Amino acid sequence: MAFGTLYLIPAPLGEGELDWILPVGVQQRINLLERFIVEHPKTARHFLKQVNPLRAVQVLKLEVLNEHTPANEIEALLAPLLAGEDVGLLSEAGCPAVADPGGVLVRRAHRKHIRVVPLVGPSAILLALMASGLNGQRFRFHGYLPIDLAERAKKIAQLEKTSLAADETQIFIETPYRNQKLLEALVQQCHVKTSLCVACNLTQADELVLTRTVHEWQQGNWPELHKKPTVFLLYAQRQAQ
Repeated sequence: MAFGTLYLIPAPLGEGELDWILPVGVQQRINLLERFIVEHPKTARHFLKQVNPLRAVQVLKLEVLNEHTPANEIEALLAPLLAGEDVGLLSEAGCPAVADPGGVLVRRAHRKHIRVVPLVGPSAILLALMASGLNGQRFRFHGYLPIDLAERAKKIAQLEKTSLAADETQIFIETPYRNQKLLEALVQQCHVKTSLCVACNLTQADELVLTRTVHEWQQGNWPELHKKPTVFLLYAQRQAQ
């Protein structure tokens, strides 16, 4: 028996018209699936109802994979694929397996020789990089920075040093309610010529992308980032381009 295919389904970064976010072909592919692996069933059902409002979400099979899923349960999630059924891995927001717990499932799928197909959709990380004007040839994503203030300061210094040495954009995120504190720390700690971009609420009506040198950030007039999904990008460069 042939194995099923694991489809990686990007989800919108917020509310809005789906046709602006997901190609029609991707939506049609999602509509062919009956089984999904999701992070949060409630938000997954809301998204799937948007994709196909004529189909009752109650008939869909949803299984949970999140940061608390024990490693020994991954095999059970792969069982339908091994039995020949196609399955969709649905991210909570953005792309599956990128800053997302789905990565472990994708790795296991490859080990089992299951076909993995990534579908087109929004990635906050790449959208932020595209709009930042910073180095898009060399970049690195670090996920979340440490919560401890001393450790965070040490990490910021390391990121700036690495950016300068490697000519590389450093990308990271923060829990939304700590965004403002992180921006404050970056502006206080980084070199005045370092470029810092904040990309907030991407793809939403109030989307905001600002790239300034730290010196310019020090002049004030900061955006309100509290509780808004934000991507931070840092690029240390001594000579302006």
